[in-house]
Amino acid sequence: MYTEKELLDIVSRFDTAGKVEGIKALGPGFINDTFIVTTTPDDTTAISSEVGKSPRYILQRKNHIVFPDVPGMMHNIDLVTAHIRAKVEAAGGDPLREVLTVTRRRPESITSEEAAMPYNDLYYKDSNGNWWAMCLFIEGSITYEKADTPALAYKGGEGIGKFQSQLADFTTPLTETIKGFHNIRWRFTQWDEAIKRDAASRVKDLAEEISWIESRRKEMLDFWSLVEDGTIPTRVTHNDTKISNILFDKDGEVLCVIDLDTCMSSTSLNDFGDAIRSYTNTGAEDDQDLSKVSMSLELFEAYTKGYLSQRKGTMTKSELDYLAFSARYITFEQVLRFLMDYIDGDTYYKTKYPEHNLVRTRAQYKLLQSMEQQFDKMEQIVRLA
Repeated sequence: MYTEKELLDIVSRFDTAGKVEGIKALGPGFINDTFIVTTTPDDTTAISSEVGKSPRYILQRKNHIVFPDVPGMMHNIDLVTAHIRAKVEAAGGDPLREVLTVTRRRPESITSEEAAMPYNDLYYKDSNGNWWAMCLFIEGSITYEKADTPALAYKGGEGIGKFQSQLADFTTPLTETIKGFHNIRWRFTQWDEAIKRDAASRVKDLAEEISWIESRRKEMLDFWSLVEDGTIPTRVTHNDTKISNILFDKDGEVLCVIDLDTCMSSTSLNDFGDAIRSYTNTGAEDDQDLSKVSMSLELFEAYTKGYLSQRKGTMTKSELDYLAFSARYITFEQVLRFLMDYIDGDTYYKTKYPEHNLVRTRAQYKLLQSMEQQFDKMEQIVRLA
């Protein structure tokens, strides 16, 4: 826990406009600790008409356990936002509202020791070994926690499609901030080791669940081989495409995508697939009543149309061919990860009761089955969108 004095000292390292007035915690902080920083007007020229002379900022303590390479992560964010900013400016938009703006370090605050660190103006590492970064708060923006209507699902697809379209010509390699993320070959290596280890002595009771994984191994690896050999191109992926990571204006139009910590290089199909997994589930991710769990074809169609309204012109034939399958791929991966963690003794995901990861496994598998049963219709929707 940091005192206000300590937080003010951290903020003082960054190049903010106006005088800092206060700092308050923002949100539950599942991965990063997040604070909102308010300032008072001074002689600083207004950053924009929307922000005014007393802008607010977001201060975050970056979780270096989840993201061990914070400098690399912040460099990814800087590269991606700079690319989008150029696109927004070229289109005559407002780059302070239509893309995340990273707040850089004040040059005089960077010590000689820090000067030797890579990308040292993008973050601050305090004496406790914690890493901090700041960005401009986008005033007048709106977020949604759940896309439970076709109209909102369409807008969510539009938001991610716009983000990927803006980055379709981005070719700079990005730092891999989380090893093997959505790489099913890596996940199967972990899976095989977990089965062999049988740390919690649970394998003997999971013959049926294990068969779910093994029966789809070849299909999933065959898909990933197309990514590895370049048939499906590598692009920028956001990797956390829930609707709460999209900012909207007061009229419900997409402003920009936020929470860019997980941006990496992979197939953009991962983002589509993960969005479908989360948007279209008619039940809960850990629903014990499997009769409630299915994929809503109506929400799938709405999201897909919104996504392709922005993205279709920048996609290859192979990406379009496997767009619907990506939902099955990502959902399968989540089945594998939940079951693998249960086999390992629940060491990764937080659980509320002993069978929680097994319940999650079965609920995600039911969702996967629903996708498989509706797959022909999913592919038809993609073709017609």
